[in-house]
Amino acid sequence: MSRTDFEEEPASARQHSQPNVISLSPNAGRSAPLGATVGSGGVNFSLYSHDASGVELLLFDRDDDPRPSRVIALDPIINRTYHYWHTFVPGLKAGQIYGYRVYGAFEPNKGMRFDGAKVLLDPYGRGVAVPRNYSREAACKEGDTASTAMKSVVVDPRLYDWEGDAPLHRPSSQSVIYEMHVKGFTMHPSSGVPEGTRGTFRGVIEKISYLQDLGISAVELLPVFQFDSQDSPKGLVNYWGYAPISFFAPHQAYSSRQDRSDPVDEFRDMVKALHRAGIEVILDVVFNHTAEGGDGGPTLCFRGIDNSAYYILEPDQSRYANYAGTGNTLNANHPIVRRMIVDSLRYWVEEMHVDGFRFDLASILARDSSGRVMSSPPVLWDIESDPALAGVKLIAEAWDAAGLYQVGSFVGDSWKEWNGRFRDDVRSFLRSDNGSVSNFADRLVGSHEVYQHKEREAEQSVNFVTCHDGFTLHDLVTYNQKHNDANKEQNRDGANDNRSWNCGVEGPSNDSDVERLRNRQVKNFLTTTLISLGLPMFAMGDEARRTQYGNNNAYCLDDDSNWFDWSLPVEHADVHRFVKLLIARRVLRDVGPEQKRMTLTQLIRAGIKGWHGVKLNQPDWSDYSHSIALSVELPHQAMYVYLIFNAYWEPLEFELPRSEDGSEVSWRRWIDTFLEAPQDIGSWEEAPAVAGYSYRTGPRSVIVLWRRR
Repeated sequence: MSRTDFEEEPASARQHSQPNVISLSPNAGRSAPLGATVGSGGVNFSLYSHDASGVELLLFDRDDDPRPSRVIALDPIINRTYHYWHTFVPGLKAGQIYGYRVYGAFEPNKGMRFDGAKVLLDPYGRGVAVPRNYSREAACKEGDTASTAMKSVVVDPRLYDWEGDAPLHRPSSQSVIYEMHVKGFTMHPSSGVPEGTRGTFRGVIEKISYLQDLGISAVELLPVFQFDSQDSPKGLVNYWGYAPISFFAPHQAYSSRQDRSDPVDEFRDMVKALHRAGIEVILDVVFNHTAEGGDGGPTLCFRGIDNSAYYILEPDQSRYANYAGTGNTLNANHPIVRRMIVDSLRYWVEEMHVDGFRFDLASILARDSSGRVMSSPPVLWDIESDPALAGVKLIAEAWDAAGLYQVGSFVGDSWKEWNGRFRDDVRSFLRSDNGSVSNFADRLVGSHEVYQHKEREAEQSVNFVTCHDGFTLHDLVTYNQKHNDANKEQNRDGANDNRSWNCGVEGPSNDSDVERLRNRQVKNFLTTTLISLGLPMFAMGDEARRTQYGNNNAYCLDDDSNWFDWSLPVEHADVHRFVKLLIARRVLRDVGPEQKRMTLTQLIRAGIKGWHGVKLNQPDWSDYSHSIALSVELPHQAMYVYLIFNAYWEPLEFELPRSEDGSEVSWRRWIDTFLEAPQDIGSWEEAPAVAGYSYRTGPRSVIVLWRRR
C-alpha cells in the first residue's frame, strides 16, 4: 500500500511528495531488531515513533541526491506493530543509503516537533553518509533537506573477518590509560603518516609502535560516534566530537576510505591492530545530549522522530531541559532511550570489539524524565547488569553541567570514576597552596576518604591531572589564566578556576630557570599520577609537553593547536624518557596476586607503613605544610619504598627510615625530579645508592627511594 492509499494524507506529506519517484508497496517486515538488518534476500527496517501519523522510508543512490530514488510509504495497518514502524525491502544489500521522513503534529507545547520536510537519520543506523554540502543551517530552517542531510547506511557486520580477535579484558591494576583524539593524534604533517590517512583510524594504526614504546595499555578515544562538526561557533568546527547524532555509527570523517561501509571496517581494523599490540580501546561516549541542540536547533534525527521520548523537556513541554550545558538533555531513563543506550554499548562490544567506555557527564544518566535525581537509576543498572558488558571497563565522569556531583557516590558496583578530586588536590599541592597537604596525601593512597565506604579496589579511582577538557600539562605550568580568544567567545568560555601556576612568567619564556622549573613540575605531576593508588590516565602529548597556547577549551579548533606535533618527543626527550620509565615500573601497583584481590581499605592497611615529615613519623598536617613523605612495604618483593613530595620553594632535609632492628640500610634512588636527565630517573635495578640516614630534597621535587627488606 502506498502513501496515496492512506485514508487521510497529512498536508506536509502532499507538499513534499517527489515527482518522478517510484513509490513501492511495502512488505510487512518485522518490528525487531530496530534499525536496518541485512537478511536473506534483502533488508528489514524498523523504527520507533509513538506519535507519528505516517512514516516514509527513503532510499538514495548517492548521499547528496536532491530526491530519493525510491520512497516506501509504510502502511499504518500492515507496517506498524504497537509504536514500531517496519518493512522488509527485497534485493537491498549492505551499502544502501537511506533515511526517513516522519509525519505528525508540530505542537511544541505538547512536546511534538514533527517535520515531514526533513530527511532523518535512523537512530539505530550502523553507518552514516555525510554529503559534501551537508548543512546544519538547512536543518534548522523550514524546507526540504534531502540533498543536504546526513543519511544512514546499511551495514552487515557479518562481512568482516576478525581473525580471532576479542576484547583483551586487561585487569585495571595493570592498566595505564592514554586519552587521545583520533584526528589530532596523526593530523600534524610531522606525524610522517601519508597525507591521505592522516587524522584517521588508519593513521592511528600507523603510529601504534609509538604507543607500544611509550608503554600505555589502553587508549581512551575522544568521541568516535558520528557527530555534527558544524555544531560550533560560526567559522569554527566541533573538533572534540561531543555533539553526537548517531550512537551506532563511527564518525565518517575518521575513515581514510570514504566508501559507504568503509568507516565501520576501518574502525575495526584499528581495534584489531591495537589489540595485537596489547592495547585496549576505550570509547568516550556521550549519552547525555545530542547535536540537535535547543529550541532553535536542527532536526536531524531524534527531534523529528519522537521528541518527547528522546529528550527531557521542561514542564511546559516546549523547551528543552539543559543539564548538559549544550541545549538539550537525552532522556536516558525513558524505556526506549534506555534500550538504545544498552543496545549501542552491546553493539560496540560485540560487533566492534571495544574494551570499555568512559561516559561523558555520566551523572545525567541518574536523572528521570523530569530531571530529578534517582537513587537507583534504571539505565545505570541496565548497563551494569547486562551480561554482554560483564568485564567491560565502565568509567563515569560523575558530574553534570547543572551542579550534580557524584564523585565517590556514583550508583553501581562495577563503575570506575574520573576522580576530579585527585586532579584538583594534586594541582593545589604542587603549586604550594596552603591547607592542601592532607587532601593530597589521601589522593596518593586511592582517595580513601572518598571511596572507603564502598570497600572497593583502588582502581575505582581514575587518577588524572589533565584531560582534553582544560589545560594541557605543559600549559598547566605555563599559564595562570586561560587564553581562549581563538574560540570567538571573548574568552568567556572554559573554566576560570584551573589551579594552574605559570612558574613566574605568563606564557612562553626564554628564562632558563623558569624553563627548568616548568620541566620539573611536569615531572612532578606525572610521577604523582603514575605512582598513586588508582587507575592512572594522562592526555595525549603530555609526555612531550604539548601546548594549546593557553586555551583551556579548545573544542572548536581543528588546527595545530590541537594536533600532536611529532617533533615534541624529540624536543622534550627527557620528559618522554621519564614517562616511559615511570610506566615501565609503577611502584605502588607492583603487588602480588593476593593483594590485587584486596579491597582498598585492606591494601592501605597492608602496604603503607607510616607517614613522615622531615622527621620520621612526624608528618606535618598543618595548613602551612608543603611537604609529606610515606613509607610503603611491598611484601611479595621483600622491599620497601620511600616517597618524598616537597612542594616547598626551598630544599628540605628528610630523615630516612632505618631497618626494623635499627641497623644501617642501603636506600637506592629511583626518581629525583630535581636532578637533570638522565639522573632524574633511571633503571630500577641499577638505581644508585644513597649514603647516610637523610636525603636532601630540592625545592618543588618528588623523590622515590627503595631498599630490600
